[in-house]
Amino acid sequence: MGPEINSGFDVFSVLSIIFPILFIIAFIGIFINILHGVKQWNFNNKQPELIVPAKIVSKRTETHHHQHNHNNHHAIHTTNSYFVTFEVESGDRIEFTIQGYQYGQMSEGDNGKLTFQGTRFIGFERGR
Repeated sequence: MGPEINSGFDVFSVLSIIFPILFIIAFIGIFINILHGVKQWNFNNKQPELIVPAKIVSKRTETHHHQHNHNNHHAIHTTNSYFVTFEVESGDRIEFTIQGYQYGQMSEGDNGKLTFQGTRFIGFERGR
């Protein structure tokens, strides 16, 4: 038998250190996201509900693609986010994230009553 060669690099030792660190980083990121969401929800709940005259000045969407691999099955999941920007009487513009069915019922140039609470969109009723 020849001499045993030791390269000094053990892949399993390195992985046993890296995976827990990555797991902790991911957990901290998720926790911070949840904390931010709760903080925003609490802020919105403390704000008055406002109803103001407004005009829709723009609409936009963002499409996100998520790839999943499970048991050698490759799938792409797509989600859309919908945004509408309103201009109020003072000239200020406010953008809200809204649901897809609401987005489809609104057109740029529509005038009406915008209802919101903090950063939370509640509704928009077109003027008659």
